[in-house]
Amino acid sequence: MRHRVQFPYETHRHDTRIPVRDGTLLYARVWRPETDRPVPALLEYSPERLTDTTASRDWQRHPWYAGHGYASVRVDVRGHGNSGGLPDHPAAAGAPPGAGTPGPTTLTDAVEVIDWLAAQPWCTGRVGMFGIGWGGDCALRVAALGPEPLRAVVTVCASDDPYDNGGCYLGGSMLAEGLLSRSAARLSSDCRPPDPHDAGESWRALWLDRLEAVEPAAHTWLAHQIRDDFWERRTPGPALHAAVLAVGGWYDPHRDTVLRLLERLPADRVRGVIGPWSHQYPDHGGPGPAIGFLQETRRWWDRHLRDIDNGAMAEPLLRVWSDESHWTGEPAWPPADVTAVPYELRGASRPVDSPHSTGLDAGPYVPHGGHAPDQRPGQRLDQHPDQPLDQRLDDAYSACFEFPVNGDPVTILGSPRVTLRLRLDVPHGQVIARLCDIAPDGSSAPVTAGVLNLAARHGRERAHAWPPGGAEDVSFPLTAIAHTFPRGHRIRLAISSAYWPWVWPQPGSAGFVLVPENSRLELPVREARVRTAERIIFPEPEQSEPLGVSSPATLDGRRPERLLIRDVTAGEWRLETLPRPAGGLIHPDGLERTEEALETYTVQERDPHTARAAARWTVRLHRPDRGWDVTVETSSEISCDTADFLLRDEAVCRHGEEVVFHRTWERRLPRLTG
Repeated sequence: MRHRVQFPYETHRHDTRIPVRDGTLLYARVWRPETDRPVPALLEYSPERLTDTTASRDWQRHPWYAGHGYASVRVDVRGHGNSGGLPDHPAAAGAPPGAGTPGPTTLTDAVEVIDWLAAQPWCTGRVGMFGIGWGGDCALRVAALGPEPLRAVVTVCASDDPYDNGGCYLGGSMLAEGLLSRSAARLSSDCRPPDPHDAGESWRALWLDRLEAVEPAAHTWLAHQIRDDFWERRTPGPALHAAVLAVGGWYDPHRDTVLRLLERLPADRVRGVIGPWSHQYPDHGGPGPAIGFLQETRRWWDRHLRDIDNGAMAEPLLRVWSDESHWTGEPAWPPADVTAVPYELRGASRPVDSPHSTGLDAGPYVPHGGHAPDQRPGQRLDQHPDQPLDQRLDDAYSACFEFPVNGDPVTILGSPRVTLRLRLDVPHGQVIARLCDIAPDGSSAPVTAGVLNLAARHGRERAHAWPPGGAEDVSFPLTAIAHTFPRGHRIRLAISSAYWPWVWPQPGSAGFVLVPENSRLELPVREARVRTAERIIFPEPEQSEPLGVSSPATLDGRRPERLLIRDVTAGEWRLETLPRPAGGLIHPDGLERTEEALETYTVQERDPHTARAAARWTVRLHRPDRGWDVTVETSSEISCDTADFLLRDEAVCRHGEEVVFHRTWERRLPRLTG
C-alpha cells in the first residue's frame, strides 16, 4: 500500500450540517480542493458514525479524492452519529419498525443532500455517490429515484435483492449467522450517542430521544419470512438513472449483484469488477491481492462527472479475477463462450439426514478479513479464521457425487445450478448444495454453494408445504463463481439437509431421500482460450496518509476469532466468533473508543429445536478532557421451538455510573416457512 502525501491540489476539511426539508440537520464532513473553480462532488452516506466508527476508513479515501480535484463528502444518516432526527423507521410507509435497511425518509434525505451539494457555489452541479455494504445498497436505491445531479455511482459489495441476497434469507431459508450478526451490530450502533465534541451540549437530549425510538432489526426481518411487499419496496427499480460501476468479491456473498446489474442495465451505463476479495474495499485486498481502487474509481468519476474521454467505458463489461491468478475481461454478460454443461447424478436413491452441526467448517457467511495474498478457491493454504476449512467433515455428512477431470482443466464462470429429485415424509425441509474441488490427496476445497428452503420451491412469495410422502423435482442456483478444476482433480457435488450456522434448522426435519435418476448438476463451462493478450493490469493500491488512530498495548491471550467447542456427551456444538477485532483505540482528537463483541451459535446434532444464536456487544466512548464517559451494552438472542421463533434483545446505556436507558424487547413470531 502506498500512502500518498502529495496531490495535484492542496485540500482543506471542514464539518458542517446539511438541512433537509423537515428541518433536520445532517452532520457532514467535507474535504475540498483549494481552487477557485467549481468541482464535482462525491457523497458517501451511511448510518456508521463518521467521527469514530469509519473515521480511519474515511481518511484513506476522501482526502485522496479531494487532492485530485473533487469535493468529497461523508454524511451521517439521520438519527445516527452526530446527525439530528430519529432513526428512519419504515413504519412511516406502513411496515413495522427496525428494518435496518434504507427506509423512505433516509432515501428522501439522500436526494436532498445531493441537491444541496449540487447547489453549492463550489460544486459544478454534478454529483457521484459511493458506498460499501449498506452504503452501496443505498447508492443503488437513490440512483433508482433519479435525482438529476446524480450522474455516477460506485457500489461495492452491495445487494440488489434485500430478501434473497441481503444477509437475512437465502433461497427462502433464514440465515442464522447473517441475520443475528447484522441485527446485533445495528442495535449496538443505534444505541450510541452523539459526541459532545461535535454535537455540542445538546448531545444528551438527542441521545435520549434517539434511544426511545430504537427497535431491533431482527424483529422486523423475522416478521417478513417470505418475499412480501416489505421486501419489494426495498428492491431498486429496473431503471437506474446514473452510470454504475458495480464491484464485488468472489469471497463476498453479494457478488451476484454485479452480474445481475450487468444483465439489467444498458451497456453504455454500467461496468463490473469482481476480484479475489471478501467484504471490503478492493484497495485493502484480502484474501487475494489488492488493486488501485481509488485510481480506478477516479477514472469513473472523471468520465461521468467531468466528461473526460479516458477509456473508462472502453473497458470490458466485466473485469474478473480468475483463480489462475490474473485478470481477464468479458465483453458481454452472460459470456458467449460459456455453456451450461450437465453432469448427471448416478447411483441408487439415498437418504440424506445431515446432523445439524453440518456446516461448522464453512467459515463466516460474510467474511471481512484477509489472508495470504495469493489465496484462491481450490488452493490449500494455512487457514485464516475468516476463511472456510477443508470440507471433508461436512462432505461426510452429505450425499456426494464426483466427476473426475481426466482431460483438459474445467473452467467455470457464472452460477452453477442443480436439479434434484427429492422425496420427503414431512412437510418441511431444506436442501444445501455445495461444489467442492477435490485434490489428489483427498482434500476438499469449497468453491461455491446454494440453498433452497423447500417451502419456497415454487417461489419466494408464499410458503408451499411439501406433501408428506411425495416426490418432486426442485431446481436452484449456486452463487456465481470463477474457478478452474485442474486435470487430475475431481468435481464434487455435496448435498446436505443442514448447514449451521449459515442456515437455521427446519422444525421436525427428518431430511429427505435423494433420487439420482433425472437429477443433475449444470456447470457454466467456459471454452478454453488463449488469454495472454487480454490480461488486465490494475495499478498498485494507494490511499491518503492514515488518520493516526493508535491502539494501546494489550496483554496476550485474547480470545480466538473463531472457537469451536464440542460437548461429546450432550452431542452439542458451540461456535464462538468475534464479529470484529476487540480492544481499544485512541483517536487524534482525544476520543478513546473500546469495543468488545462476541457471537455464539449453539445446536445439538439431532435436535433442530436446540438452535440458538446470541450476541453481546459492549462499547465505551470516553473523552477524558471533557469528563465524558458513555457505555452501551447490548445483547441479542434468537431461539426457536416447533412453531415459533423466540427473540430477546436488551440494551443498557450509561453516562458515567448513571443508567440513562434500559429496555428489553421480547417477541414470539410464527415460523411461516418451516
